[in-house]
Parts: sequence; C-alpha cells; structure tokens
Amino acid sequence: MLIGGGDLLQVTVYGTDFDRQVRVTDTGEISLPLLGTVKVGGLSIEQAEQSVGRELERRGYFTDPQVAIFDREYATQAISVLGEVQKPGIYPLPGARTLFDAISAAGGTTEKAGNEVTIAHRGHTDKPQVVPLSYVGDSSVHSNVKVLPGDTVVVARAGIVYVVGDVRKPSGIVMQNSQLTALQAIAMAEGTNPTAALNRSKLIRKTPQGGLNEVPLPLKKILAAKAPDVNLQPNDILFVPSSAAKSAARRSVEAIVQTATGLAIYRPY
Repeated sequence: MLIGGGDLLQVTVYGTDFDRQVRVTDTGEISLPLLGTVKVGGLSIEQAEQSVGRELERRGYFTDPQVAIFDREYATQAISVLGEVQKPGIYPLPGARTLFDAISAAGGTTEKAGNEVTIAHRGHTDKPQVVPLSYVGDSSVHSNVKVLPGDTVVVARAGIVYVVGDVRKPSGIVMQNSQLTALQAIAMAEGTNPTAALNRSKLIRKTPQGGLNEVPLPLKKILAAKAPDVNLQPNDILFVPSSAAKSAARRSVEAIVQTATGLAIYRPY
C-alpha cells in the first residue's frame, strides 16, 4: 500500500528518542524534526523508511539509522464498490481484504454483471488492474485478488442480447467474450415456435447517435444455411413475429424495446 495525503504516520528511529506522529499533507509531505519537510506521498512504507533514513544519515545526524514507519491511520479506510453490484457505495473495509469481500459488502453482483472487474488501487489510479471475474473452481482463486483501503472496484456490465417474440423462451442473453450470433441466440432462447414468421424477423440495433435502426433478418434462410449467420452486438434485440397474429409483425419498435428490457437475464454457463 502506498502512503497518501491525510495518513497519520508514526516515524521512529530505533535506539534513539526520535519518535513522532505526523500527518501527511495533501501534497504528500510530512514535517519531521531535524529534516523539515520530507516527501513521502506515493511511496510504500519501505521506500519512505529508506528515504528518511538516507536523509538523516546524509545530514550527519545518525550513522546507519534504522527507521520504522507505521501508518497509524489511513485517510480512506473504505473501499468504493461501483458498477453492476446490488448496492453501489463506499464500504468501510479496513485492512487487507479481497475482491469477493468488497463485492459481498455491496450485496453481490447484479444479473447484468459482466466477467471483468476494474480495480483502481490507491496511489495507482492511472494504472487500473483488470481482473477476470469467476466464482468457479481454480479461476475463482485468480479472481479473488487483494484490495486495500482507498481502492475503487468497478464491476463491468455484460453485453446482453435480447430475443423476443414468437420463441420458446424470450430472454436477455449474456454474451460470452462479446461473441454471439443470431443462430446461437435463437438456440439459447430454445428455438422458435411453429407459428413464428421467420421471414419477417428483424434486428433492432442502437445507432451511434442513440436512435434505433431496424434491419430485416432473413432468419428462415439463415436456419437453412442459405444465408450467412449474423454477428450480434451488445443491446441488440432479435424480434421474431408470429404468423398467427399479423398485428405482431406491426408492433412498434418502442413496444419491442419495452418488452425486451423487462425480460429475465439468462447466462449460458
């Protein structure tokens, strides 16, 4: 863990009466007897000990001083847990904890959580750590990394494709590795019903401007291997109308989107 502004440090030189508690300023500095201002922000405890020791020796106050620094009070004892968790917020988790501890404190992940977590470590916010999130077998050991007070944990949102209309199991499907095709999505929705109007299927996709674009999807030809399968993107909606009710094919895009966003999310693993 790195020293940060607001921390309360105990600085001691063994075998001497040099023993002070000092608060780190917002600029990362402390004020010590004999030395005056010393920059310790952004250093580890060990690095700070070496820095103070070198300076005491350089100025001739001690010969080979054994400096000990203890971080008595971290300015931020809490860990921020954000993104796809049940209760995003700041949680008091002093000491060394794990990623699963932090996620558990936030009530666990949501059904829309993805497979990645970004951890911005205190003092290293410019170099975030990306961790694959898994609770299964050996993979869970690699996922359950250490987190420390002052860290920020962000659980990513998964890419989700929605399959609605005349299929056996309308649902939102979590994309694995951001790869999913129309045929795979239909299969995960347990196939189409006998009354499905495959030739009138369509793909509804958000535009970069935030609008919605309807694209005809030749699902009957795709199923018959007479047309190439289509790669889907996160938030795509695959709509299969029913031939038994002509009005279904004329449903507004807004109504289809509203139906899709209310579906249960399905994880294919």
